[in-house]
Amino acid sequence: MSFFDTQGHGVRAADGGAEQPSPIQIRLDDLLAERGMTLTALAEQVGITVVNLSILKNGRARAIRFSTLARLCDALRCQPGDLLSYAEQPGHGEQPGHADQSGDQDQPVTTQAPATARRAAEG
Repeated sequence: MSFFDTQGHGVRAADGGAEQPSPIQIRLDDLLAERGMTLTALAEQVGITVVNLSILKNGRARAIRFSTLARLCDALRCQPGDLLSYAEQPGHGEQPGHADQSGDQDQPVTTQAPATARRAAEG
């Protein structure tokens, strides 16, 4: 089930079956309380419905558009990590293909294309 505002922005709600709770937690209540802001005021500022924000706030959202997340962060003057957190589900330890690579945890990650990274290292 999807709910969108007039510009096509929105939140995708869970369909309501016996779905397990998401490990992604939404801290919207905390951020609103810290800023003394109401859900209605935030909805007006962001340009989405109170229903969509309520779905998000109550943890029933399955998805959120990046554009909506960006507008929420702008209105709340926060980073996405302030709004979203990850809580590992019990019994969902390491997943296949994500095993510890012993020693790889502290390796830097490059976002450059290989040729660009090679030129940067040589230059």
